[in-house]
Amino acid sequence: MKMSEIIISKAVQKIRTEWAVSDAKRDEGLTTPENILRHDNISYGPYDEWNLLDVYYTKDVVAPQPVIVNIHGGGWVYGNKEIYQFYCMSLAQRGFTVVNFNYRLAPENRYPAALEDINNVFCFLEKEGAKYMADINNVFVVGDSAGAQLTSQYLTIMTNPEYAKLFTFKTPDITVRACGLNCGLYDARKCAERGLDECFIEYIGRKVTKLVYADEQLLDSLDVLKHMTKEFPPAYVMSAHNDFLLPDAEPMYQHLQSLGVDTELKIYGSKEQEEIAHVFHVNCKLEEAVACNDAECNFFKKYIK
Repeated sequence: MKMSEIIISKAVQKIRTEWAVSDAKRDEGLTTPENILRHDNISYGPYDEWNLLDVYYTKDVVAPQPVIVNIHGGGWVYGNKEIYQFYCMSLAQRGFTVVNFNYRLAPENRYPAALEDINNVFCFLEKEGAKYMADINNVFVVGDSAGAQLTSQYLTIMTNPEYAKLFTFKTPDITVRACGLNCGLYDARKCAERGLDECFIEYIGRKVTKLVYADEQLLDSLDVLKHMTKEFPPAYVMSAHNDFLLPDAEPMYQHLQSLGVDTELKIYGSKEQEEIAHVFHVNCKLEEAVACNDAECNFFKKYIK
């Protein structure tokens, strides 16, 4: 199907319009910090503007240093590197090289296109990382909301060879030292079976209403929790009391604990702090975001080799 033939639902159109306004308001007045060097719009794959990335690090960096790869959120249908640039540059100021990238969105691109793009970013990092001050022996990943779901799935593919066979791409020879799972949804199989999340339906391409053979294959590939092993990287699992995905945080923490994965769980804010809500940590103006990002980066630093 040609791109011009893709039907964008009213729900997705509304998300793309309203969330863009909200994100612009959040970042109003922010500029690139004076101590940050940025490399923008580097091509990492074949899909034009979908496959562009930025790299940020402080101007005093003279050798490759630990790197954070950011997998942005947006309900699988919205988002780009521009709306995450200030958050990512703030992480760079904490002593990391940060990779911030676009990936193909639904409904223009269906599952597993986003995972394929994430893999291409890691392949780029393996080949070109040193050129951009990235130490590929010390790689960390952060993802929020849908980006946290993608993070958990991609890292499961990286750490479970049997699960990796369900996908056509080959992961690079990179070991992720730890990850940040922020305000995420994690039980993708249940999400598909319930069929209540219109964005997720757009992402996987159809409702899974009757389990015919093809659907069972799809559901198995989405069953990240089933395929996780003790090899999954140490994880900082974060949410907020006013995060609508708060109910997903504790079960993910407990699941990782049951596998023997080193895991921390932190719930931020309070019921009275309405601004400390879903993906609040991306808002560099919030004190709670500063505290959260400090804690997550300190968690990562424990695993630097």
